[in-house]
Amino acid sequence: MSVGCKMFGFVINRKCSATGARLGVLSTPHGVFETPMFMPVGTQATVKTLIPEELYEIGTGIILANSYHLYLRPGTEIIHMAGGLHRFMNYRRGILTDSGGYQVFSLAPLRRITDDGVYFNSHIDGSRHFLNPEKVISIQEDLGADIIMCFDECSPYPCKYEEAREAVSRTTKWAERCLQAHRREDQALFGIVQGNVYEDLRIESAASLVSLGFDGYAIGGLSVGEPKEDMYRIIEVMNTVLPEDKPRYLMGVGAPEDLVEGVKRGVDMFDCVLPTRLARHGTAYTSRGKLVIRNAEYRDDFRPLDEECGCYVCHNYTRAYLRHLFKAEEILALRLLTYHNIYFLIKLMENIRSAIQEDRLLVFCERFLTRYSEPSGN
Repeated sequence: MSVGCKMFGFVINRKCSATGARLGVLSTPHGVFETPMFMPVGTQATVKTLIPEELYEIGTGIILANSYHLYLRPGTEIIHMAGGLHRFMNYRRGILTDSGGYQVFSLAPLRRITDDGVYFNSHIDGSRHFLNPEKVISIQEDLGADIIMCFDECSPYPCKYEEAREAVSRTTKWAERCLQAHRREDQALFGIVQGNVYEDLRIESAASLVSLGFDGYAIGGLSVGEPKEDMYRIIEVMNTVLPEDKPRYLMGVGAPEDLVEGVKRGVDMFDCVLPTRLARHGTAYTSRGKLVIRNAEYRDDFRPLDEECGCYVCHNYTRAYLRHLFKAEEILALRLLTYHNIYFLIKLMENIRSAIQEDRLLVFCERFLTRYSEPSGN
C-alpha cells in the first residue's frame, strides 16, 4: 500500500477572481517551487545542450526525465548505483519522472497490451521487454525522482468511444496497482486522468483516481492531435472535478498560448519538449511570436532575438550572428536558442504568477496573446 510522500506538500496562496487560475507553492525533497510552473524536459537525464548551472541561472525548478528511456539506456541499475538520478545527472533541484506509458503506447507496431501490462520491443535494439504497474513503480523508485507517475494507457486521437473507455478502465486498475506497489516516503505519486476528448469518460476517470487518493493529478492524453478547442474544453472539465488542494499537471503541453490558456483553467504544472526541439531546428519564441532564425531576412539584422527579453542570449548576441551559427552548423547555435526558449517560458510563467498575485491575469493574458499572435511581428 502506498505510504504517501511525507516530504511533499502543496498550498494555494491565491486564486484569480476572474478565472480558475491558482497561485501555489509545491514542496519537494529537493526544493520549494512556485506554481503555475513550466518544467523543461530532460528525457535522457539531460535538458538537451544545457548544463544544470545554466538551468539554475534561467530559474528552472523541477525538470522532467523519462523512465522508459532511462530503463532502456543506461539501465535503472546504473543510475541506482550512482546514487539516484539527482546525483547521476548532477541536478540539485526537483525531478519528475514520467512512467513511460506514452512512449510505450506510441510504439504501436512494436507492442502488445494486456490487462497485466505491456510487451514491447525496444526502439533502440529491438530487444523484447515487459512493463507493468509494479515494475514501473520499481523503476521510478530506483531512479529516485521527487515526483513519479502511475503507469497508464494513453488512447490515440482520434479513437472510438469504446476504445477510450477501455483505456480508462485499464488506467484505473493500473493506478490501484501502482498505489499498492509504492513504498518510498520521499516520492510523491501522481495519478493520470485519461478519457480522450469524451467528457463523461474524463469525469469517470478523475472520480476513480480521486477516490484512491494520490498526491497530485495529471491530465494525460491531450496535445496528441486533437483540435485546441477540444483540449481547452477537457481542461475546463478537469478544473471542476479535480481536488482543489492537490496540484494539477497537464502533460506534454508547452506552447506559450497553451500555457496561458491552461493556467486560466486551473492547471499548476506543465512540461513539453517543444522549446528545446524548436530551438534545435532554428525557431525561437519571442514576445511577438515565433521567429525562424534561419530565414534570409535576418542575415544583417543586428537586433537581439527579442528586444523585450532579459536572457543572456538576447543581451549578448544578434539575430545575424545566430543565423550565421545555424547556417555554419555550429553547435553553439543549438545551445543559445535552447537557452533562450527555456528562459522565455520560465519568464512567462513568472509573469503569469505576478499577474495572479495582483489579480490582473485576464488583462495580462489578453495583451500577451494579442502580441504573440501578431502577423509578421518580428
